[in-house]
Amino acid sequence: MHNAYIIECGEIAAGIVTREKRGYLFHAAADAFRPLEGQTFDTPQKAQHAAAHLRSARTSAKRAKT
Repeated sequence: MHNAYIIECGEIAAGIVTREKRGYLFHAAADAFRPLEGQTFDTPQKAQHAAAHLRSARTSAKRAKT
């Protein structure tokens, strides 16, 4: 099992998660993913899902404004 994973959304590096005692800690690599900064996830896959959900929500919000 690895200690760190890169979290990507499409071609965007959203951040990395590092294994801690309580789970995987998210470190944002892009400003769009700052809301996830410092959150702990049970698995890297759950962090990936949260990043994808955040990106999807932001994309939907941008489309609604236009």
